[in-house]
Amino acid sequence: MNWLDLLAYFFGGAFLTNAIPHVVAGMMGEPFQTPFAKPPGEGLSTSTVNVLWGFFNLLVGYLLVCRVGDFGLRITSDVVALGLGGLSIGLFLARRFGRFHGGNEPGRT
Repeated sequence: MNWLDLLAYFFGGAFLTNAIPHVVAGMMGEPFQTPFAKPPGEGLSTSTVNVLWGFFNLLVGYLLVCRVGDFGLRITSDVVALGLGGLSIGLFLARRFGRFHGGNEPGRT
């Protein structure tokens, strides 16, 4: 097993997971944070920018998962690497953007 493939699957999972809120917000016509907002990652970008950014994330995720190595849904290490990448970015972004959308844990700022 090549550890570089697993690293690609980890980041592929992160990109695929990051695509979800951007595509959904954009398709709902809602603004959402992107790296292109002012200030970056804090301001809101238009729904069009979010759809484009979401699909860019899907493309990068696809390239990392489907074009690097030989990803297999029946290969536990591949799926674990992909899942950990998605879980990691999901938890990070939940904490990062929770302060903007009222999602912080009770008693914490």
